[in-house]
Amino acid sequence: MCGAVINPVNIRLNASTIAFLLGHSQSATVIVDQEFFTLAEDSLKIMKEKSQGHFNPPLLVVVADEACDPEALRYALGQGAIEYEKFLESGDPDFAWKPPQDEWQSIALGYTSGTTASPKGVVLHHRGAYLMSLCNPLVWGMNEGAIYLWTLPMFHCNGWCFTWALAALCGTNICLRQVTAKGVYSAIEKHGVTHFCAAPVVLNTIVNAAPEDTILALPHVVHVMTAGAAPPPAVLFAMSRKGFRVTHTYGLSETYGPSTICAWKPEWDSLPPDTQARLNARQGVRYTTLECLDVISTKTGEPVVPADGKSMGEIVMRGNVVMKGYLKNPKANEETFANGWFHSGDLGVKHQDGYIEIKDRSKDIIISGGENISSVEVENSLYLHPAVLEASVVARADERWGESPCAFVTLKPEVNKSDEQWLAEDIMKFCKSKMPAYWVPKSVVFGPLPKTATGKIQKHVLRGKAQQLGPVKVSKL
Repeated sequence: MCGAVINPVNIRLNASTIAFLLGHSQSATVIVDQEFFTLAEDSLKIMKEKSQGHFNPPLLVVVADEACDPEALRYALGQGAIEYEKFLESGDPDFAWKPPQDEWQSIALGYTSGTTASPKGVVLHHRGAYLMSLCNPLVWGMNEGAIYLWTLPMFHCNGWCFTWALAALCGTNICLRQVTAKGVYSAIEKHGVTHFCAAPVVLNTIVNAAPEDTILALPHVVHVMTAGAAPPPAVLFAMSRKGFRVTHTYGLSETYGPSTICAWKPEWDSLPPDTQARLNARQGVRYTTLECLDVISTKTGEPVVPADGKSMGEIVMRGNVVMKGYLKNPKANEETFANGWFHSGDLGVKHQDGYIEIKDRSKDIIISGGENISSVEVENSLYLHPAVLEASVVARADERWGESPCAFVTLKPEVNKSDEQWLAEDIMKFCKSKMPAYWVPKSVVFGPLPKTATGKIQKHVLRGKAQQLGPVKVSKL
């Protein structure tokens, strides 16, 4: 209403990264929850140190919460911050606000938090936000009065625009300070939660929760929308068995969040559950408000990839629910919008029914002995192993094949980890029964997986670790 652009900042980032975001965006006002005040304060100190005497500090507003330590609020106010409610009181109740003169005007800025080292500022416009806010409940079948649990952070892609969608639906927002499986189940029981969105990593936490943290059977059907990474069919299957109805979508920060949906077909109802999960793991068809979705040749740029479920190309989009561009980054904009398409960087196939399916990120494809291997396909098989909690696959140098799959695996808590060599051999043996021999990981590394601040596995870190391991040696046998 005041003509400002909102820039939700990820509270899991460190102070130096936040300082970069605030400086790059030229933020004029910083509104911070009292729990994270010192993080904002540290970020502003870094900005001041780097300004060489030209620092113009933004207005600092702190949001109080009775559930938090009051000392944190007292400290913030002592440092010159304005309490949010007091800040509102200073406004003019008769202020005559005006809508944007043009729907192309910016409404939000969000910085990518994928696996790259330098975040890019995604600029979104009013028209796209409006369309996505109404399209999300339309494709999901959300009704007026929905009770929505915020397991998806609002700072991640503006909460996939559900911040605005819930206002349109007169929905109820249920918030958690920390997302845990116990917190999710408790909110379902206590508040009657009907819907929540979550990345696959959160779904994996829910399905592997300890019995004492769950409330099963569910008191009612709970609708779940998942996106953010290709969900393993095994996780979708496990969620379904627990009574959650999972809708699988796909999108990016650059497309306001989800922009495709794996629309459920009635004929799938009679299929075996594992087949249903495999079909539901595809990224699907375009949202109603997305003008065009296609898979194009990575060599020619032409939309000539046949709908055979095998021929791979890059997933591209076009329409009103695509960003304006990256802030102050003309080179990235030129590359991203080449030939009139938004280039996702995701490699996928198109099936005969028109549904698309991601096979890999363009930089994550493994080329072994001249053959392409989809790391996503290998990961999906690894998730079927009873000992595997999380898995990620990257290329590792191989003396014989050039490169081969290297699996980084986190084991379930109850698994006996005393004999890792036996476990690795058992996982490889399991994979041989599920996939072509050349797809089977030649090496398995156990331990926690590095993640971004939004829960995405940092494959560039794993590629660095694989490089440190050196090449897989040619067997002397």
